[in-house]
Amino acid sequence: MKIPAKIRTYCPKCLKHTIHTVSLYSHGKSRTLAIGNRKYARKKKGYGGQPRPIQRKKAKVTKKQMIKLKCTECGRIVQREGIRIKRLEIVR
Repeated sequence: MKIPAKIRTYCPKCLKHTIHTVSLYSHGKSRTLAIGNRKYARKKKGYGGQPRPIQRKKAKVTKKQMIKLKCTECGRIVQREGIRIKRLEIVR
């Protein structure tokens, strides 16, 4: 799916329709020192095997692609709800 690089849409901060620059959302690196990861690492350590089942069969073919919209006037970034598509292309 092709999406234009600039979209005119509503900005909740400016309270009007403005031009937004479009970019693709990508999640950051997961924290290794988060409490859940520490507990999981402790459980995996030593004898006893894998504590949780590893998912082998993938149910979905596509991922939900999130779109980030940045207002050119105020700089507020708004995220659009993810669309389930194989490929997302931002056309300049």
